[in-house]
Amino acid sequence: MSGEAYLTAYPALAASLPGLDVPWLQGFRNQALQAFGVSGFPGNREEEWRYTNLSALNKTLFAASDSLNVDEEWLQPYRLDDAASVVLVNGQFSESLSRLQDLAGNVSVSSLKQVLQADPAWLEGRLGQAVTSAEHNLVAFNNAWFADGVVIEVAAKQQLAKPLQILHVVTQADALAATRNLLVINEQAEAEIIETYVGSVDSYFTASVNECLLAGNAALTLYKVQLEAEKAQHFGGTYVKQARDSRFMHHNFALGSGLARSDIHSDLDTAAECSLNGLFVAGKRQHIDNHTRINHLKPHGISREFYKGVLDNKARGVFQGRVIVAEDAQQTDSEMNNRNLLLSADAEVDTKPQLEIYADDVKCSHGVTVGQLEEKSVFYLQARGVDEATARNILTFAFANEMVDKVDNVELKALLLNELLERFPAISL
Repeated sequence: MSGEAYLTAYPALAASLPGLDVPWLQGFRNQALQAFGVSGFPGNREEEWRYTNLSALNKTLFAASDSLNVDEEWLQPYRLDDAASVVLVNGQFSESLSRLQDLAGNVSVSSLKQVLQADPAWLEGRLGQAVTSAEHNLVAFNNAWFADGVVIEVAAKQQLAKPLQILHVVTQADALAATRNLLVINEQAEAEIIETYVGSVDSYFTASVNECLLAGNAALTLYKVQLEAEKAQHFGGTYVKQARDSRFMHHNFALGSGLARSDIHSDLDTAAECSLNGLFVAGKRQHIDNHTRINHLKPHGISREFYKGVLDNKARGVFQGRVIVAEDAQQTDSEMNNRNLLLSADAEVDTKPQLEIYADDVKCSHGVTVGQLEEKSVFYLQARGVDEATARNILTFAFANEMVDKVDNVELKALLLNELLERFPAISL
């Protein structure tokens, strides 16, 4: 798909991007720009994009904004009080809105711009290690267009004193918020990080890429809460390199935007563990695409994946889950499950679980279900005095809440429960 308008506008934008005096970064951006220039945004002729149409990105030229203005009263409901926070406004780090004073000295949190100024050589050895432009052209787009982001490093044998929230906020109509985040968890270190995506305007484009580098026996729990505005376009990719005995857990809650795509990919070394949980809830004409890939590269790896979807009205959901077990990855233990609930005859879900196994001593399984609410369960509640609409909401809430129950963070769990109750209230209105 063409991206000509973005290519035409790029030279003017490039002069404002960070790292103009860093040769390796300019080479990194130029390579990505060339890759994007060949075919533009991914099209649905590509197998991994066959269910998702990105033509809306060519209808509006989303442009970078340097505004850091935020209505703090509007933002407050999305803040987690018992967490440190980094706030990115329209793709730019806001020092005044961020709250980092409670973090210990063994944890480094900086904007990407700051790291490029202070120590670009450190960044050179890490940026692009978990994902390259060859992944697909939205990654190439991010590689060329990112304006800022967050760099987090947890020292060896240390643990974050409290969760860290990365709060992505868009406040300008038709803005492009292109961010690049690097999470480095050193040997035997642990961290809990919560990404939250929100917008106070209707139409904009979020393009965010996370690279997570986990050293030996490190542990990272990463939450993603996507609550973008109704007509927003969202791409969020999380790409992980897991060293021996590391543990990565990801919880993905996709509840907003008009069109959203989430990539969660992880490469596992010996005895590494990966757990991916997800819930996507869509109505009206929303389109939410989830693409996961777990690469078992070495023996004794363990992976668990459980995604649920709830689709109403004319919404469309996509789940593409892929587990690859390399020839050397003997004694891999992997499970994948995707369950989907359709609340309307016009709702649709495309689900494509894949197992690619090249080793012979493994334990791997996958399962998929697509269905509607059981009428006998609805009737059971009605027989006890609950009206039909409320009965259906109660059953739908229970289906979705199983994924919220997996959240250990009490404050985040309360926020997610409120979001579900707004969609499926337990009383008639």
